[in-house]
Amino acid sequence: PLEAGKLVRPAAALTTETISNWTESKFRAKLWRGFIPSLTKVKMQDTIGTRDIPTQVKDPDLVQRRRRQIADAAVQLFIEKGFHKTTTRQIARAAGSSIGSLYEYFTSKEDILYMVCESIHAEVERGVTEAMSRATAGREALAGVIREYFTVCHRMSDFILLIYQESQSLPSQWQQRVLENELRITGLFVEVLARIAASGELPGIKEQYIELAAHNIVVLGHMWTFRRWYLGRHYSLEDYIDRQTTFIHKMCSNKKNDK
Repeated sequence: PLEAGKLVRPAAALTTETISNWTESKFRAKLWRGFIPSLTKVKMQDTIGTRDIPTQVKDPDLVQRRRRQIADAAVQLFIEKGFHKTTTRQIARAAGSSIGSLYEYFTSKEDILYMVCESIHAEVERGVTEAMSRATAGREALAGVIREYFTVCHRMSDFILLIYQESQSLPSQWQQRVLENELRITGLFVEVLARIAASGELPGIKEQYIELAAHNIVVLGHMWTFRRWYLGRHYSLEDYIDRQTTFIHKMCSNKKNDK
């Protein structure tokens, strides 16, 4: 099991090998292929696998296609009605399927919710990873990754809120996986911050603060989702990104962090 405070422990020197060890061993979990719902307005790629959820259907392409259809129908019902008030019969009807057919691809409503959570995390991770691949170095790289992450959080705000509201309904093994996915995304920011710290371009980023700074960035992205009822009336998304990026840069440049 994961233990608080023991997920990331950098070595004494921020070397390329150290950074690689952090991110690969602690956060870069394998992404399986096979299932990704479009989640209605959010176009997502096929990066989530089906092997965690048992099925009697032998055709993997059919499993992928039918699970996508069922999850597409389920996610909107979960958002509109809530997980507990949504029945599997309603999901089957919305997916154009029978209740018997639904149970050929999922063993429970909780399995459907788990697959939805997995796909949401995969989309967030994909956006951040693509921004990292385009980034150059230093402050500009950090700003670019923050912008992409906040933009993805804005686009998927209803879905991110769904994870926070309903993931407690998952069985313990699926709850653990959701937490691991959250930490893997945080690990992407650990990687960015560690590389910048190694370059010396942000002097306030010392190794003992990297993990906490990465968590701060993740939470600031989620804050746009949780407090959009207020923030959306006072800030545009662009204003929010610009101001939070300035705040993060100042936090990472503060030499008082040496203490």
